[in-house]
Amino acid sequence: MNRSAMEKRWMRFSAIVAGWIFLGFVLSLEVYFNIRAGMKMGSMDFVEVAIPQFGRAAMWALMAPLILKLRKKMPLNRGRWAGGVGFHLGMSFVVMATYFLGRMLAFALIEGDAEWDFWPTALASFYGRNIIDMAYYWAVIAFGYGLEIYQRYKSEELKSVQLEARLIETELKALREQMRPHFLFNTLNTISVLVREQRNDEAVTLIARLSSLLRMSLDRNRAPEITVREEIDFLERYIDIQKVRFSDRLNVGISIAPEALELQIPNLLLQPLVENAILHGVVRKSGPGRVDVSGRVEGGRLHLEVRDDGPGLGDGAQRAREGIGLSNTRERIARIYGAAGQLLLRSEPGRGVTVQIILPCRV
Repeated sequence: MNRSAMEKRWMRFSAIVAGWIFLGFVLSLEVYFNIRAGMKMGSMDFVEVAIPQFGRAAMWALMAPLILKLRKKMPLNRGRWAGGVGFHLGMSFVVMATYFLGRMLAFALIEGDAEWDFWPTALASFYGRNIIDMAYYWAVIAFGYGLEIYQRYKSEELKSVQLEARLIETELKALREQMRPHFLFNTLNTISVLVREQRNDEAVTLIARLSSLLRMSLDRNRAPEITVREEIDFLERYIDIQKVRFSDRLNVGISIAPEALELQIPNLLLQPLVENAILHGVVRKSGPGRVDVSGRVEGGRLHLEVRDDGPGLGDGAQRAREGIGLSNTRERIARIYGAAGQLLLRSEPGRGVTVQIILPCRV
């Protein structure tokens, strides 16, 4: 058993002991002030009153586990409630009577009065307050049911959280798998263009780079999150593939602050954004185009940006620009981070589009 588990066990044990001591103290105060209120003169020793009351609390501390076991063996709803309730009513009376008669016998033995008539004295000494021991019995029963309901609630809550986590992971996996064929299709299309143009050496180089990229993608397929450094490594391989197609028309700059490199981000987060910037920014320009990828930590949050210098978005063009890659990325961020994650799309006519992602810092 590890240290944390031991500490929790001792804290639980200490809380239980403190609870029973508190009960003994409360019982002692009640009896003490009731006796004081009925006395016309003289004084009453609190310790003399407290000893039997703490004995009562100790008795209930020892009886509680047994009563909780009896509740499981004989639930209240046994025999259409009549059997279970009747059984525990009888047991609560037996416990109360046993404690009362045992206490009377102990007093008789301590006093050593041989002529003391036990039964008449016991009957004469019985008073309504002794019934409180039956109430304690039922309080233990109620505590057992309350604990069972709480544990059942926590179990259902845990199952609900686990189910929700599995559903979210399934949805995220579906989104990732949707993007891979999209990226693969575009790359194969580029290879086919190179072959048609008889740029065979470039096509072979592109196939080799695609093979390396797919191998890398499969190796980390199981990881829902990777570091920014790993994502940039993957992104650079993807950019090498795109440069084969666009040659001198495509320039890419990557600038990531050192403190951001080891932070965790969702797998395959930046590649769809860069692909989007190339297809909707660089391709739409008549001359060379540029895509810049940057990352920094600011205000305890990770800021990632993908910016192109294309023509920007015209009126009503944002929906067309988002496509599969950007819309899936937005959905993944919402699923993983909720309100703590943001994806912002900003356009400057004639100067390009910037996609900014803001995420909590995860190490």
